[in-house]
Amino acid sequence: MRGTIVAVCTSKKKGIRKRNVEEAELKVDWGIVGDAHADNWHRQVSLLAMESIEKMCALGLNVGPGSFAENLTTQGIDLLSLPISSQVQVGDEVVLEITQHGKICHDRCAIYQQVGDCVMPREGIFARVIKGGQIRTGDAIESIQP
Repeated sequence: MRGTIVAVCTSKKKGIRKRNVEEAELKVDWGIVGDAHADNWHRQVSLLAMESIEKMCALGLNVGPGSFAENLTTQGIDLLSLPISSQVQVGDEVVLEITQHGKICHDRCAIYQQVGDCVMPREGIFARVIKGGQIRTGDAIESIQP
């Protein structure tokens, strides 16, 4: 299974839209350098499919990559079909381990308030960095065997 990275997004604060920075450095057991969600925990990097964002656009929302606070916007890879503990390679160097599908939102987050819905709890996935390196928009993302 193979797809493409459409956007690499970061923010300095949690709970807000992220902006596409085109490229970033990922550190093992940390996440994206400079991103608010980077930490030694199981949700170091968030991924959301462009196909999910397009569903929200079809409802009339003005959203795009980073609108749902995802770090990596992908296209052409079925993220929810990736089993927990499976691995994906991004670009030539980075390896991520899938740690979680979706999330529980106990409160209406800032993203929900801004766009009227948040697709991340239903269709986003989370990962931790197994092998660090540089990633950029246009890189391939593919499922690999550990």
